[in-house]
Amino acid sequence: MLFVEETIGLTDAAQIPKQRGDLLLDSAVRYAEERHWDVCPGTWLEPVEGAERCSCGASDCVAPGAHATGPDWATQATGSAVAARELWSQQPLASILLPTGRTFDALDVPESAGFLALARMERMDLTLGPVTRTPDRRMLFFVLPGAAPKVDDLVRKLGWAPASIDLVGRGEGHYVAAPPTRIGGAAVQWARRPTQANRWLPDADELISPLTYACGQEAAAERSRRA
Repeated sequence: MLFVEETIGLTDAAQIPKQRGDLLLDSAVRYAEERHWDVCPGTWLEPVEGAERCSCGASDCVAPGAHATGPDWATQATGSAVAARELWSQQPLASILLPTGRTFDALDVPESAGFLALARMERMDLTLGPVTRTPDRRMLFFVLPGAAPKVDDLVRKLGWAPASIDLVGRGEGHYVAAPPTRIGGAAVQWARRPTQANRWLPDADELISPLTYACGQEAAAERSRRA
């Protein structure tokens, strides 16, 4: 199934390609061309005995169809729209991986905490960058690069122990899967898609308070459920 809101664009207009592979290729090219993000082709889903399996061949793959193809994945990433078109023309169903630590880092939180934080950020009139939702119920907030190494210190300054909440900074050496990549049977989607308005990313310091609060609420609720 194709989701219009998964298509990056500088306007609200969205084009719906005929095939999912067309959408992946088009999105990868536009991420490189319009956002100047590096893109890297990852694994993909293949039909096997009436089901879909990750191209890596592992039956117990933890991110089927949406992980790096090898340890040298970072060297395969490109910021060239021409190179991206060539890479996805060779394998149209390859997932789109965006390396973090280059043009952006990502703050990774549980989906329930992410929506709570989004609502609070809107009330606070904070500037937001793009935000993704993944099929495994995570949300990733794009922020300026360099955020990941300082996340724990920022959380401590707010009075929380980093190990007590589920808030992860993804920076150099990591990547995130971009829409319309499918992980298993469902697609990564934009909760806040890239537009001209959010081209300039916020610093982690601007978002860390509502995100930490929301993750703290989520952790407390989880402890209550286990009690």
